[in-house]
Amino acid sequence: MMKRYLFLALFISVTLLLPAQQGTSVNRQNNEEGRKNQVYSLSGFRHGVNFFQAVKLEGVEYEPGESLTFDRYHSLEVIYAWLKRWAAQYPDILELCEAGRSYENRPVMQVTITSKKHGKDTDKPGAYFEGGRHSGEVTASESAFWLIKYLLENYGRDPEITRLIDTKTIYIRPVNNPDGHNLYMNTAQSNRSTVRPVDNDGDGLLDEDPPDDIDGDGIILTMRWKDEVKGTYIPDPDDPTGRIMKRVSPGKGIYSTSQEGIDNDGDGRVNEDGIGGLDLHRNYPENWRPQTEATGRGFTQSGAGEYPLSETETRSVVTFLLSHPNVYVVNSMDTSVPMHLRPPSTSPSEERMYPEDLKWYRHFDNLGKKITGYVRAGDVYNDYGRGSPLFGHGPDFGYWYFGAIWYGDEIWNGGRNKDYNGDGNIDQIEMLKWDDEENDGRGFVEWKPARHPAYGEIETGGFNPKFFSQNPPAKHLEKWISNQAMFNLEMVKALPALEWGNIEIKKIKSYKGDSADYQLKIAFKNNGQLPTSLRQAQLVKIVSPDRVVIEIDTVPGFRDKTAFKILGSGNRPSSGEGSQYSDNTREQIISQSRTEYRTFPSTEGGSANIATFNIRIFGGAELSGKASVFSTRGGVLKDKPFTVK
Repeated sequence: MMKRYLFLALFISVTLLLPAQQGTSVNRQNNEEGRKNQVYSLSGFRHGVNFFQAVKLEGVEYEPGESLTFDRYHSLEVIYAWLKRWAAQYPDILELCEAGRSYENRPVMQVTITSKKHGKDTDKPGAYFEGGRHSGEVTASESAFWLIKYLLENYGRDPEITRLIDTKTIYIRPVNNPDGHNLYMNTAQSNRSTVRPVDNDGDGLLDEDPPDDIDGDGIILTMRWKDEVKGTYIPDPDDPTGRIMKRVSPGKGIYSTSQEGIDNDGDGRVNEDGIGGLDLHRNYPENWRPQTEATGRGFTQSGAGEYPLSETETRSVVTFLLSHPNVYVVNSMDTSVPMHLRPPSTSPSEERMYPEDLKWYRHFDNLGKKITGYVRAGDVYNDYGRGSPLFGHGPDFGYWYFGAIWYGDEIWNGGRNKDYNGDGNIDQIEMLKWDDEENDGRGFVEWKPARHPAYGEIETGGFNPKFFSQNPPAKHLEKWISNQAMFNLEMVKALPALEWGNIEIKKIKSYKGDSADYQLKIAFKNNGQLPTSLRQAQLVKIVSPDRVVIEIDTVPGFRDKTAFKILGSGNRPSSGEGSQYSDNTREQIISQSRTEYRTFPSTEGGSANIATFNIRIFGGAELSGKASVFSTRGGVLKDKPFTVK
């Protein structure tokens, strides 16, 4: 054993003298086969190692079976296999696409769920749900994955789900960061987001000091060693089992502790520069800040990336959403607090949000807590950060830039499940007690001896960092992911729901020669909860005004003379304004000589709008036509016939 660690220390020392190592061109292809070879390789230019021992973690399914259950986690290969199966099994309501490519060139897969026979996905109000942005927060991926299965299996069985899929569009991306997800599930390693090499400790080296699995059990645990000089921990006297440690003043303890690892770069710190380090959730363009700035007096943001949307994974989210402005509600999920988390991230809610928009966010805050049982819900700046800002944050992009309802919910409670003594605080002893009683003791790894190349005899143990601290134990997974999915589904149910109202036609004036003026009133209503757009969406012009368009058919017998005239200038855009409309809408609205329309800034939930057109008919002609409603986030109503005579 001693020879093994001496060799390891020698190997690490030698590698630090070498140039940064570039992953080979076959690394990505070999990753999926890595477990067979017991090595998991990374791509990228780094000074630390580019490969790790491949592992199979307890509670993770690595090969797709005949059935899918959520009493276990699922590898990337399993998730993608099921997406492909579902695309083949449910072609009428599910479409699978590659939404982007990751840093290591893996596909980022996304599904569109809507009934194709009931219209195009972009002609319906949309929702977007995403997991897996942060590598280790795999519970979020499972919740997105669970929701896909739930929707598919209940279409045609549950009337409410059937109606939702017929009339709405739900876009789901289970794993936005497949590189990090794959690393987490197939090695002992864990990182924040993308695996792009980063200098986290400012020493000019990239990823040179990742954690080391000293005892070779496939988990990066806590290590403790005897240190009666500087020790800061003692066995907690309130824990009769001796497993939990209690922090004391330096020199008063008998143990020092650290995350399992070695000081690979000799700087006196352990594991301070692991794989990657950028944060895809600090890489959005709204209120982005750099990682360093020249004055030393401005705000900075760790993990921000080189520039806004520098990372392909985040960029693919933003470009997709900007090209799909029908998306109205979003949840890009993480772990763990738990909390329903929303904008703002740099100021109190009341200072920057329109009151009518904030009302809706607070509605969903309260609704979410009732569904999931989370104690906390609110904005990032005050309710989560207690006055500390986050920059380049997804929810801020979602509201101020995209004008949507955007949450970044945190699932799971870190193992803080039950306050046994009722003091309002759940300590590690209570966490351990719950684990013993409700989780068969699987969340805590008993202390066991190992040997460290620098510290000598040590022990490794503690709470499982992956499937207790960061994510729920597999046994308790489905409760958490299904509750979160049900909240997301409630946001879908709140989307606008446009329906036709009445069409009224009456003669308002007669003229000599069988001519007359008629008034045509076309009503449509929003039977959904949300208005067809938030006030912020109108401000940033991510949505066009709601519009009612009429198109008059050709009148028989009036080929060479005028049969009618639509009175009043209306609100047809000038040619210079046409650029704000999509090509399809512009063709439908502007190029047809027999069309006219009326616009409305928005249509409130539970209310109606009425478009009024005055038409003069010559020579007793009879007019027929059709009306349509176009709303960016409310959807489309097509071709309602009418006759004026």
